[in-house]
Amino acid sequence: MTKWHVPVMAAALAAVATLGGGIVSPAWPASLGALKSLDPDNDGTVDLNEAKAAAARAFDRLDRDKDGTLDRRELRGRVSAGDLGGADPDKDGTLDKREYLAVVEQRFKAADPDNDGTLDPKELRSRAGRGLLRLMR
Repeated sequence: MTKWHVPVMAAALAAVATLGGGIVSPAWPASLGALKSLDPDNDGTVDLNEAKAAAARAFDRLDRDKDGTLDRRELRGRVSAGDLGGADPDKDGTLDKREYLAVVEQRFKAADPDNDGTLDPKELRSRAGRGLLRLMR
């Protein structure tokens, strides 16, 4: 094998991944892993109830001071400062679990463009899907 075989093979693999509709992509394994952990009924999708259950567990884990709210520090970038204002109707600078789950529902709906009430791996890889996943881990 000559020196040029390795770069050519790498380029060919990249082309196959690109032309194959993204079948081989860095986000694919992460989405499959996330899907498996969020899909207790193993139907291959995440519905809103499953998303909210995972987000509620994440909320409890993130609430380190156990005051029932998440402040900016506890949110750790899961909700941007700009989004926090819209997600915080009482304007106290924190999100309680009800407010947090309302953000989850909003992001779930944004990640479900076909409005079938479930998210498949492709929808979880979308920008909205990745935003939702941040709230559930």
